Amino acid sequence: MQQNQSLITRLRLKGDSLQQRWTVAGLARQVAMHAWVDPDQPPVVIFNASTRLTGLSLNAAFALLTGWSLRLSGVPVLHFVCLAGLQPCVLGTDRADYTSRPPCETCVAQSQRFYHGADARTFGYQPDPYLEAALQGLNLEELSRFTYTIPLDPPLTPTPLPPSSLPPVPLGSLVLPSIRWALRRHTLPDDEPTRYLLRQYILSAYRVVVEFASLLEQVQPQTAVIFNGALYPEAAARWTARQMGVRPVAHEVGFQQYSTFFTEGEPTAYPLDIPESFDLDDEQNARLDAYLEKRFQGKFSMAGIQFWPEMRGLDEGLLRKAAQFDQVVPVFTNVVYDTSQVHANVIFNNMFAWLDVLLDIFRTHPETLFVIRAHPDELRAGTRKLSNESVSQWVQDNQVDSLPNVVFIDPQEFISSYELIQRAKFVIVYNSSIGMEAALMGASVLCGGKARYTQYPIVTFPQSIAEFTHRAEKFLQADSLQAPPEFRRNARRFLYYQLYRASLPLDDYIQAAPRMGFIHLRRFSWQQLLPENSTTMRILVDGITRGEPFLMPEA
Repeated sequence: MQQNQSLITRLRLKGDSLQQRWTVAGLARQVAMHAWVDPDQPPVVIFNASTRLTGLSLNAAFALLTGWSLRLSGVPVLHFVCLAGLQPCVLGTDRADYTSRPPCETCVAQSQRFYHGADARTFGYQPDPYLEAALQGLNLEELSRFTYTIPLDPPLTPTPLPPSSLPPVPLGSLVLPSIRWALRRHTLPDDEPTRYLLRQYILSAYRVVVEFASLLEQVQPQTAVIFNGALYPEAAARWTARQMGVRPVAHEVGFQQYSTFFTEGEPTAYPLDIPESFDLDDEQNARLDAYLEKRFQGKFSMAGIQFWPEMRGLDEGLLRKAAQFDQVVPVFTNVVYDTSQVHANVIFNNMFAWLDVLLDIFRTHPETLFVIRAHPDELRAGTRKLSNESVSQWVQDNQVDSLPNVVFIDPQEFISSYELIQRAKFVIVYNSSIGMEAALMGASVLCGGKARYTQYPIVTFPQSIAEFTHRAEKFLQADSLQAPPEFRRNARRFLYYQLYRASLPLDDYIQAAPRMGFIHLRRFSWQQLLPENSTTMRILVDGITRGEPFLMPEA
C-alpha cells in the first residue's frame, strides 16, 4: 500500500512539473512574440544564479516576471546566465563531498526554458592560473580576508580581462557569507576541505567579476537587477556594477505571501525610508491589527515556508517553574548562518559570542528565569536548512540546561512565543523579528544584533558589549519597566510600511507548488504583465528604469 501511494505521489509530482513547464514555456513564447525595443531605453541586465537549481523559487520567479514585464514595456533585457560557470555554486555545494560537481545539466536545462526567446548571455568556468597560485598555501583566515589585485598585463591569462580601472577585488569578504550559508555554520574549521571550498568559491567569484565586467562594458546598461547581493555570485556582480558606475537594484522576498522587496540598498537588511509625518489612520490600524491577530496565532509564512504547523500555549510545567522566580526573561535567538547576520554582527562578532555574554548574566541572576527560545528555522523539517552550528548544541556544550534558572525550548517545540512575551519582564533578542513584535505588544526589548527594525527607535540597541551588559543589568534590577510610547508607535509604523508599502504583491502570477520551497506560475495572459494592467509591474518598471521608489501606493 505504501509503495503504491509513493508511486502515485511521484507520478503526480512529475505530471505537475510537466504541466508547469508547459505553462512557463507558453508564457515565454507569448512574451517573445509581443516584446519590443524602445531605442531610447538603455538595456537592463538581470542576474540570479543563486535562486534555484531545478523548480521555480520565489526569487527566481521575481526575476523572471520582472524581465518579462520590462521586455513588454520596450526595455531591452539581457539575462546573465550561468553555463556551468560556478564550480561549485552555493546551492550546488554537496556538504558531504565538497569536490562533487554541481548539477549543472538540470540547471542549464531549466535556464533554457526560462529564457526562451530572451537575450541570454552565458558564462562558463575558466580558472585563472595567477589567482590559483596566489591562493595556494593560505590558511582560512587569510582566504577569508583575501584581496586580489588584477594583473595589468600578464603573459598568459584567460580572456576576457576585467577593466584596468577596477580596484583590487575583495574576494574573501565577497564569498565568506556564502560558505557560512552553504555549510550552515558561522564558525568554519581551518581544514583542507573547507579551504578547498573557499578557494573554489573565490575562483568562481572572480570568474563572475571578469565576465560581468565585460558584459557591463559592452552593453552599458542603465540598471543591473540582482538577487539579494549576499550570496557570492550576486555579491561579486553587485560589487562589479558599483565599481563600474552601473546602478544595482537587488531583490528579496517580501513580508507578505508571494511578495517581493526591491531596493538600491542592502536587501537582506530591508532598508525603509518612512516619512516622519507618516502615522496610521483608523483603517490602517484595523488592517494591521487583523494581520497581527493571525500572526500571533502562527498563521503566517516567509519565503513560502510555514514555520508554525501548530502553536501551543505554555505548558503547566513551565508555568509552575516560572512561578518559583521573581521574573521571567525570554531570550530569542536566530539562525547563525542566515544572510541577515552579515548586518547583525555589529556589536558582537557573532550570535554565539552574544550568547556567551548572556551565559555570565544567567549565572549571576539566579532570581530570574531565562527562557531560551531557539529559532524554528534551525531545524526546519523537510528542507536542507538544518543548522550545523546550533543553539541546541551550544546549550549542550556549555551545560546551560543544568542551570536551575534556564529553560531551553527546542526549535521543534511549537510553543507560543507571544505568551512568553506576555509573561516577561522584558525580552532579549539578537536580530529576530520577534523583537519588533514584542515592541508591538508593549514589551521592553534589549537587542544584541543590528536588525532591520533597529534603523528606527523601536527597541533598546546598545552600541558596545559593555553598554549591552550594563543595559541588561539595569533592566534586570529595575523594579518595573515601561517601554517609551514612541517605540510602540514606531514599531506599528515600521511593520505597516514593511507589509503594505515595501512588499510588492505578485500573487496574481504565483501560487503554491507541491514541493516545499518552490512555487508555480498561474495561468495568465501576457497582457497582465503590462505596467498599465498591474500596479506591481508599473512600480517595478518605473523603479528600475526611472529610479522611482519601490513602494505600493496607499490606496
